[in-house]
Amino acid sequence: MGSKPYRNKLFPPVEELVSYTASSFPKRLVKPFFFTVGFTGCAFGSAAIWQYESLKSKVQSYFGDVHADWMDKFRPQKQGNLRKQVNKWWNSLSEGQRTVTGIIAANIFVFCLWKIPAMQRIMSTYFTSTPACRIICAPLLLSSFSHFSAWHLALNMYVLWTFSSSSVSFWGQEQFMAVYLSAGVFSSFVSYVSKMVTGRFDPSLGASGAIMTVLAAVCTKMPEVQLAIVFLPMFTFTAGNALKAVIAMDTAGLVLGWRLFDHAAHLGGALFGVWYAIYGHELIWKNREPLVKAWHEIRTRSSGRRGGEGSQ
Repeated sequence: MGSKPYRNKLFPPVEELVSYTASSFPKRLVKPFFFTVGFTGCAFGSAAIWQYESLKSKVQSYFGDVHADWMDKFRPQKQGNLRKQVNKWWNSLSEGQRTVTGIIAANIFVFCLWKIPAMQRIMSTYFTSTPACRIICAPLLLSSFSHFSAWHLALNMYVLWTFSSSSVSFWGQEQFMAVYLSAGVFSSFVSYVSKMVTGRFDPSLGASGAIMTVLAAVCTKMPEVQLAIVFLPMFTFTAGNALKAVIAMDTAGLVLGWRLFDHAAHLGGALFGVWYAIYGHELIWKNREPLVKAWHEIRTRSSGRRGGEGSQ
């Protein structure tokens, strides 16, 4: 059975979706399921290796940095140039803000691609997600960087920027990126499942699912922190209550069939964030040692071979 895409200002106009019989949809979820599991494993594995390489690089460059700082004292300093101003701004950011700057830039770039008429077909195929599309795995990730509406993009990036410092302080840059990317894919997969169950195959896009994971994790870690709505700063509420309200609203939207947002993706992202904050960090990140040791041995053997070749 096919489904005509639902039209609203958040979603781009798309072609008719591919028609399938109801019995074929469980099979359509097999590849996305393995893609979700495989991508999550690769994301956390890559993050563990990235952290190892980052720490090793910092140790190796420590004395070089000290020497460079000493030499800078004797060099004439350029005043008022653009590069210095940019560096000053960059250094004023928190680690979390610097981490999400690349994510925000990627989202803005994809948003600009939507505005190019010649790119519409490619964008609709790869940057919107639905199990009724011909391409079903790549959009699980790519759609989480995709926005068709400027205000949708602005709202999502504002929330990500707001919660970036707290979340990166909990996890560090490498783990944060693994969580964020995995959350984007996981929330899209939950959306796939919901679409299969309800028979509504409207394409989805947006970073909301991944951002909900970040928000939910921070609210779970710091439930007593006071929050406020940007346009109504006089009304405050605890992070714990905010999380409960968001989950309740998305649950209601899913049950009642509201179609303004992808409530299944929001709910999947929020639950992933709560799970990771309570259990996932201990279960996944703290058990990365065997992988890091294996990578260390590979790097050591590789360095040894290069050293032996150089001494001949």
